[in-house]
Amino acid sequence: MELVLLIIDFVLHIDRYLSVIIRDYGVLTYSILFLIVFLETGLVVTPFLPGDSLLFAAGALAAMGSLNIALLIFLLILAAILGDTVNYAIGNYLGPKVFDQDKVRFLKKEYLQRTHEFYEKHGGKTIIIARFIPIIRTFAPFVAGIGSMTYRHFVSYNVIGGVVWVFIFCLGGYFFGNLPAVRRNFSLVLLMIIIISVLPGVIEIVRQAYQKKRSAKQN
Repeated sequence: MELVLLIIDFVLHIDRYLSVIIRDYGVLTYSILFLIVFLETGLVVTPFLPGDSLLFAAGALAAMGSLNIALLIFLLILAAILGDTVNYAIGNYLGPKVFDQDKVRFLKKEYLQRTHEFYEKHGGKTIIIARFIPIIRTFAPFVAGIGSMTYRHFVSYNVIGGVVWVFIFCLGGYFFGNLPAVRRNFSLVLLMIIIISVLPGVIEIVRQAYQKKRSAKQN
C-alpha cells in the first residue's frame, strides 16, 4: 500500500521530484528520464511508471532552463522507440503460449486480454494510438510481437508513435507548463492529463461490457 501511495505522490508531484533529481544528479538526469521511459514502454511488468505526466513535467522544466529541450526530446524519442522494440521482441519470443495459461507470472492477464481486444479492433494503428493510453501503451508492443505483425510492419508504427507522443507532451509542457495558472495548479493539470489519457480505455471497456450484456440478453 505504501508503494502505491508513493507512486501516486510521485506522479502528482513529479515536477518537484524532477527538480530534486536535476539538482542532485545534474546531467545524469537525462539518463534517469531515458531509463524511466524505456522501462515504462519496454517491460510489461512496469506499466505503473509515469509516462505522459513525466514528459509534460520534463518539458516544463526545460522551459525554465533546467534541461535542454532538444536533447531531452531526442533522448526520450529514442527511449520510447527502443522500449517498444524490446517489448515487441519479448512478445515475439514468448509467443501465444502466454494466452493459453490461466496465470502468467509477472503479467496481469486482464491487461493482456484487453490490449489484445484493442489490437484486434484497431490493427497496426494500435501501436500509435496506445502511446496515449496508459497500461495499453505498455502492453501493445508485447501483443504485437505475439501476433502476426512482422517487425518491418511494426517499426513504422513504432517510430511514428514514439515521435508524436514525445513531441506532444514535451512541447506541451515546454510551452504551457509554466503559465501562471498551470504552475499554480500543476498537480491538478497532471491529474487531468492522466484522466484524459485513461478515458478512452475506460470507455472501450464499458462499451465492450455493454455489448456482451446485450448479446447475452438476446441469446
